[in-house]
Parts: sequence; structure tokens; C-alpha cells
Amino acid sequence: MKTVEELELKLSKPSERLIVDVAKIHGDIMILGLGGKMGPSLAKLLKKAIDKAGISKRIMGASRFSNETMYNELTNFGIECHKVDLLNDAALNGLPDAENVIYMAGNKFGTAGNEHFTWAMNAYLPGRVAEKYKHSNIVVFSTGNIYPFMPIGSGGAQENVRPSPIGEYAQSCLGRERVFEHFSVKNGTKMLLYRLNYALDLRYGVLLEVAKKVISEKPINLSMGYVNVIWQGDANEYAIRSLLHCESPANKLNITGPETISVQWLAEQFGKHFEKKPIFENKPAETALLNNASRSFELFGQPFVSLNEMIMMTVEWVKSGGKEIGKPTHFQERKGDF
Repeated sequence: MKTVEELELKLSKPSERLIVDVAKIHGDIMILGLGGKMGPSLAKLLKKAIDKAGISKRIMGASRFSNETMYNELTNFGIECHKVDLLNDAALNGLPDAENVIYMAGNKFGTAGNEHFTWAMNAYLPGRVAEKYKHSNIVVFSTGNIYPFMPIGSGGAQENVRPSPIGEYAQSCLGRERVFEHFSVKNGTKMLLYRLNYALDLRYGVLLEVAKKVISEKPINLSMGYVNVIWQGDANEYAIRSLLHCESPANKLNITGPETISVQWLAEQFGKHFEKKPIFENKPAETALLNNASRSFELFGQPFVSLNEMIMMTVEWVKSGGKEIGKPTHFQERKGDF
């Protein structure tokens, strides 16, 4: 896979199990924060699944849409796009109602020095959205960053592990969850807190970051020595299907791949393909940000795209000089500074 067009096709190809579940979702769907890394491909995947299921359903999305090309592309694809600043109450309240909401809005990158905006986006806006869509099912994109670091051999944090976020970004994400939880209890709104880490496509993600370090012969920091990853297409499918599992009080669900991946092992795999010897610095700590997604596999099945397939696609992408979107995960960060 070498082109964005090929990548977009793979990301937006619905599985049979998604098509079956989409037919069970009653009512229209609103995607808030559509313009981010995952939103456009999620909307396209959803549209294709609805078409394949032979049903009629409005797919709406709201975002600032600073990228006019993206706005036009999604509109032409059949997505009803709304250009709004979600922090503007009048604009938010002017959005159409929908029986189902996928909430993807948030702020991570550039939190350091701009903490006030991160808290407004991640912890204030959820309350406004929860009141606006109090009668909807809401899937709330969250993050595994709300968990404490877990021992390497633990299998990762399960949903019942008490949150212990490190740094203001992670703290604001727990704020998002708590505010949504409050309104789920207060209004009886059915919700699912979708705790994701780390999604990737070939233009961003942990695998791309490690591969680029290997091929450019730059040192790889091993202090966060283990990670979880999941293909963005699988993560988007699970998010859509999660609309069928919203509850009040809010349900919680971890989303990631099944493996606890050694960063050193990952770099060595890329080293073989690039014929480069990886350069390492620091030693792996005994803990890492790890997420146990076994409950999601019970609900949805295993991810379609395997770790080996992601590695091989990343190798081809990097070798061919594939496009990048320039949003690093900061997966090595142990102090919570983003």
C-alpha cells in the first residue's frame, strides 16, 4: 500500500459484522469533532455500511472544518457537514438533533502552555453537549491515558481499574468522562466511554514513529518500553458498533489491540526490513501505559488487521515516502506533558 487513495479505501471498507450491526441502530447519527484524525474515515466507513445494509439514515458531522478540501470531500460523499465552533453555545444548540452521537471532539497536542483551552474542550464542552443531546445514545471518545501505568506483565488496565491520570491532558480527559457520567446519571442518557489507545493508520501512529526513527538512524527512547496499538479502521468500526452498547450510568470500554508490544522488538522488526540496526537509548521501565481490551473482543470480535499486517504496510509506506499528517502520539511520554 503506497497511496492515500488505497489507504482510504482500506479504512472505509465495512465488514459484514458492521453492516449487520448498523442495521440495528435506530435513528440518525451525529459525529461531533468530525474533522480530526479519525473522523473523516469513520464517517465514510459508516456511510458505506449503511449503503451496504440497504437502509436510510442521515449521517451528520460538526467541526470547524479549517480544511475546506475535507469539508467538500465529505459533503460529496453524502455526509451532512456543519461548520461550527462547538464551544459557541448558539452554534452547538443550532445543530440538528440525532438519536445517536459519536463524540470525537477534544484537544491533546499543544496542551503545555495552553492548558485553559484543553480543559475547556475536554471538560467544559462535554457538559454542554450532554445537555444538548440528553435524549441520544452517546459514544464518548476517551483515552487509556486516564489509567495509571501498569506492570509490564499485567496484561494492562481493565475497565475496573481506578483512574489515576498523569499530567493535565490526561486529567482533563478524566474530567471529560466524569462530566459525561454526571449527565448520564442526571438525565438518564445512555452513554459509552470509549477508552482508546493507540489507534494508527499509515500517516500517523506508534508504528510510523518507530519506523521513521529506525530508517533515519535516530535513537529510540525505550523508557516507555511497551505499547498497545490498533488499526484505525478497526477502532472506527468498534466505535460505531458501540452505539448498541450505551447504558445509563455510562458503560466503559477499553479499545486497543490484543498484544502488549515491546518497542525494542518492534524497532528490530523494522530494522530487518530496512536493513538498519536500530539505535536505542534508556532502558524500559517496569511499567507502561497499557490497556486490556478483552471485553471489547467479547462484544465485537478480534480486530481484522493484525500487528504483522500493520508492520508490513508501514514498511511499504515508509519506503515509498508515504504522506504523513505530522501528529505524533508522544507514546514515550511518562510525565504527561503534551
